[in-house]
Amino acid sequence: MGEPDEDQEHVAEPAQPPLTTAQAREMTAGLREAMDDVRRSVAVLAARVRDAHAGRVWVPLGHSNWESYCAAEFGISRAQAYRLLDVARSLTAIHEAVAAHVDASRTRDTGPAAAAALDYGLSQRALIAVSGRTDVVAELITRRLAALAHSGLQALDEAAVRAVVRQAVRDVRAAPPPAPAEPPADPAVAALRGVVDDLAACSHQLGELMLEVAPAYLSDTEAADVLALLCEQIGETVENGLAARRYALTGDRRALVGTLL
Repeated sequence: MGEPDEDQEHVAEPAQPPLTTAQAREMTAGLREAMDDVRRSVAVLAARVRDAHAGRVWVPLGHSNWESYCAAEFGISRAQAYRLLDVARSLTAIHEAVAAHVDASRTRDTGPAAAAALDYGLSQRALIAVSGRTDVVAELITRRLAALAHSGLQALDEAAVRAVVRQAVRDVRAAPPPAPAEPPADPAVAALRGVVDDLAACSHQLGELMLEVAPAYLSDTEAADVLALLCEQIGETVENGLAARRYALTGDRRALVGTLL
């Protein structure tokens, strides 16, 4: 006898009559609703984990610590127990960054219902990946939402906030953490570093100007079309303008390499 086929996609299924367009749309809507429920459940879980850990829920139940509580009550490992805390930590930092820029009536409540209402569409894997750099994620979100608000566009709706949050998480996951810089012993090197710092500060100001004209939700291609006239007027290349814009969005000086630095 041959080994069973491990690819479940090739398992024979009973023949079914073709779906009508209406049936296909109804089925797709049901799938979308189920996916949304899964994403919202991550937010609810994170809020409840945060509250349980902050309240030291294991103490009155007679457990010695968080990990033993999770093992006894839910049958999960030590690693899984602390991954839950990573998810809660990341979502809390994101929630607080968003709360500073959107309607307070939607973000003042910090309970599970409020967390579920703010569906950023982030997976547990993504939240765990950035749990050690929540300060960087929060700073990116704060800067980008402020840039959107400063642009004068009425764009701080749920879709725009969700897009900003997701992009910030993607950017932090993609960028390695910066290595700590040692202070230079050579005075000439220190002076040169000061010049570079000044140039970077000027580039950041230029980037903020670019963001006023081409807000954060635009791609580089879309922003280039919008910024062409402005760059021509100020005597700057579009490539430099886009680099400064990326630097203002990310705070990462590598965005300036080969252009303004």
